[in-house]
Amino acid sequence: MTNHIVLFEPLMPANTGNIARTCAGTDTVLDLIEPLGFSIDDKHLKRAGLDYWDKVQIKYHQNLPAFLKTVKNPQNLFLVSKFANQDYTDPDYSDPNEDYYLLFGKETTGLPEPFMRRNPEKAIRIPQDDAHIRALNLSNTCAIVIYEVLRQQNFNDLERTHRYPHDKLK
Repeated sequence: MTNHIVLFEPLMPANTGNIARTCAGTDTVLDLIEPLGFSIDDKHLKRAGLDYWDKVQIKYHQNLPAFLKTVKNPQNLFLVSKFANQDYTDPDYSDPNEDYYLLFGKETTGLPEPFMRRNPEKAIRIPQDDAHIRALNLSNTCAIVIYEVLRQQNFNDLERTHRYPHDKLK
């Protein structure tokens, strides 16, 4: 089983760097759908990802149709949008023989509306108070959703405890 965080035309290098760091810590593939709103050499992108870039499997896709051709099972593609009707906790992500794809829209406009209208059953959302904010931060949203996927997968082989380097917690 492989989990994928997929970013549609991301605009902000710091968000993408933070998401890459989450991908490194969760053994999640990062799929980037072009065009990107920044250069992959951007100093903010590198700073946000710190020294984890070599630990992230990144796949680049020329456009949305090119990415969709790589999805092994379209039933396991989830469109993360505040306009969805089902919560991100509703789907079952636990099948060990399946790959799961979490597709997030660009920071300013989300996913293309025609695409969303054709695929409403794939859309999931994080509940939020729309009266107070337009949307949650993209990197926070990615972290919330991927950790629900991992929770349902019993966190795969991720470490469940952290080793304190100075034995002070013994």
